[in-house]
Amino acid sequence: MTLHDDAVLVLKGYAPESAEGSEGSEDTHGEQAELRQAYLDHLARHDDGVWKACGAGHLTASALVIDPERGKVLLTLHRKLRMWLQMGGHCEPQDASLEAAALREATEESGIAGLTLLPGGPVRLDRHPIPSPCNWHLDVQYAALAPAGAAERISEESLELRWFGYEDVPRVADASVVRLLEATRARL
Repeated sequence: MTLHDDAVLVLKGYAPESAEGSEGSEDTHGEQAELRQAYLDHLARHDDGVWKACGAGHLTASALVIDPERGKVLLTLHRKLRMWLQMGGHCEPQDASLEAAALREATEESGIAGLTLLPGGPVRLDRHPIPSPCNWHLDVQYAALAPAGAAERISEESLELRWFGYEDVPRVADASVVRLLEATRARL
């Protein structure tokens, strides 16, 4: 099975849960369902829709690294974008699945060995414009659970790594990260 095939299966199986009722959430079941369909349409039109080379945009895989026992998430101060974000990025040829891509990115960017993805597939979807040549990222977002005593190690893609309490995330990160955290906490 190709990564493209895996992505189609993952998205067909993605059942967006409504985050309505979460304090301050703008996310709705309908918006996630529309994004899901837009991602599937993109993949139907572009055989290379999972790869960075696709000029019309491409899927990316990310994971919010979370330590539920401590009530904290690990964010990266992205070197190029200068924003606090979850770990993530482009799919690579060695990635057998979107899950594998998200876990690889989370491990590489956090430096934490032994991360495990929260069961149940993607937590949410987020489409956002990116400077050329990428243009659009169609991000498939997972959550990764940090093992007890996890020690992060900064990568060359980050200016800084820092653990934030759940309540601090809205102060430092944009709304997409806040929505990802809300959706993740709803699944814990």
